[in-house]
Amino acid sequence: MRILTRYMVGKFLKIWALCVLGVPFIFIVIDLTDSLDSYLAQGASRIDVFWHYVYAAPHQALLAFPIASLLAAVFSVSSMTRNFEITAAKAGGVSFYRLTAPVLAAAFGISLLALGLTELVPTTNRMADEALGETASSQESVRRNFVYRSTGGRIYRVRRLEVSERAMESLEIQREGSGADYPSYTVVASEAYFDTLNGRWTMQDGRLRLFPTSDRELTFRFDRAWQRDLTESPQQLLADPKDPDEMGYEELGRFIEAIERSGGNADNLKVERALKISFPFACFIITLFGVPLANTTRRGGAPLAVGIALATTIVYMVLIRVSQALGAGGVVSPRLAAWLPNLLFLAAGSVLYWRVRT
Repeated sequence: MRILTRYMVGKFLKIWALCVLGVPFIFIVIDLTDSLDSYLAQGASRIDVFWHYVYAAPHQALLAFPIASLLAAVFSVSSMTRNFEITAAKAGGVSFYRLTAPVLAAAFGISLLALGLTELVPTTNRMADEALGETASSQESVRRNFVYRSTGGRIYRVRRLEVSERAMESLEIQREGSGADYPSYTVVASEAYFDTLNGRWTMQDGRLRLFPTSDRELTFRFDRAWQRDLTESPQQLLADPKDPDEMGYEELGRFIEAIERSGGNADNLKVERALKISFPFACFIITLFGVPLANTTRRGGAPLAVGIALATTIVYMVLIRVSQALGAGGVVSPRLAAWLPNLLFLAAGSVLYWRVRT
């Protein structure tokens, strides 16, 4: 059984590794063909473009994990079915469940690897953008009339920010509270200057309005003041809000909390956050679906295996988009929307496995 286990896992992982390396390479070649002239026209050097794709590779590889797992399962099992290796194993007293158990175990390990890679990808995505200078701070040094959502439910409204002077004009900070233990407040200041040594902003000529309860208000005026949590640098305030792909699970959770405290609807971001957990486990679930499906196709060879994998991937991606729309629209809960495609494929895969002749 050890020899058979190594044979099954080795066959599965070889195909999986080839797909994980090949699919991102295809995406990179296509994007490079379409965008190279645009990157060079924006002033990026060829070295910058090279590092951009190096940093973008983990994200492309992560997207390829489920389809690579499916292709590896379909190719390995279908080839063994056509060559009667599975029949020989059954004749030797090895059931189909025991024969394919190492493949499912390997797919579960790949899901855990993808889960860890999900937290690394936001960092590499930011580095990929920075390699091409695709940040707001590299394009301008002044920002006017903007709103910045910070952590802890705080919202900044700024009329003018000058990075070179490290100064803000007409600053307003709002936080929606929940009661006396976490009160709402508003801070308004005519000017603010950033202290690079202490990493904080000093506000001038302003007032603080504190609301311990809904029917009570306290107002304080100040000549100079600083808030402990107002630590974002001018460059951070200048940058555009991050995309969900550039935020980790915890960071995205804090961003969602800030939006909800300000009265906004964050259902679409909740779906994106839940997908950071559900998408990695698609590697295991889609393998569970593909293994018994490949066992039923004795004829057709590689073209049929590729067709099964592509059709399954298309159906899965369509289900993800549909469930995302349902979750963002409030039809179903965001967590259910993120896990719905996995649950459907898990049910279908379990039925197919149950119907396999062992």
